[in-house]
Amino acid sequence: MESHTQANKKVAHAYNTAADLFDHPANTFWCRFGNNTIERLGLRKGDRILDVCSGTGASALPAARKVGSDGRVVAVDLAEKLLAKAAEKAKADGLENLEFRVDDMLALGYPDGYFNAVVCVFGIFFVPDMAAAVKELWRQIRPGGRLAITTWGPDLFEPANTLLWQAIRNERPELYKDFNPWDRISTAEGLLEMLAEAGLAEVHIFAEDATQTLSEPEDWWTLAMGSGYRGTLDQLNGAQLQKVKQANLHQLVSQSVAEITANVIYAIVDKPLV
Repeated sequence: MESHTQANKKVAHAYNTAADLFDHPANTFWCRFGNNTIERLGLRKGDRILDVCSGTGASALPAARKVGSDGRVVAVDLAEKLLAKAAEKAKADGLENLEFRVDDMLALGYPDGYFNAVVCVFGIFFVPDMAAAVKELWRQIRPGGRLAITTWGPDLFEPANTLLWQAIRNERPELYKDFNPWDRISTAEGLLEMLAEAGLAEVHIFAEDATQTLSEPEDWWTLAMGSGYRGTLDQLNGAQLQKVKQANLHQLVSQSVAEITANVIYAIVDKPLV
């Protein structure tokens, strides 16, 4: 298993590099699912929230609006360029109740029960030991508070995902992978099993079948370059990258792909009062 430190370095590099396209209109799913996660939490004015794997604020910003000026949101991410964009958006929206930390979500140092809720959207699967990570996040929630874990469901970004990896394999076979980190918890059963390993039993699961529209094939390439795929794509040289792009988009056109799957699973867990 890859070490936690190694995983952090890879994630930080991939998402710092992808920051230039992360908020492109082709990537509206970040905000859509981040906001949906917050809507399921039932936050109240004055609540104190920890949002880890925050990106550019897809869940942290709506959480800050929910808790109001008397509340507080701590937004944490490994990618400083993403958090810088989140801070810009918060300033533009007049939100002053956020703190941004470029840090490891497992080494934040907050005391037990410090937060009313902890949120992790599309990030828990990057940690090699997910159950241990959940335990650390759970520790920081006060009795009566809530944990929200949002992850990708099955068949993420298909059929474009498979076509992209096929194109990568044709150019650089050693970069091909038939397993993505989110595959470990891409079903309700898998997510529940991981949370049970962390000691969480009363879990509310909500599976959402969703799609992402491609107004043109180029939207898919923008998505790939503005997401975790960037870590792999940046290992291609210029000529290889262009060949992968052309092959990938050619397949999308030939198959008339106008939308891709973007299934999501939400897990909400209430912490007992006693």
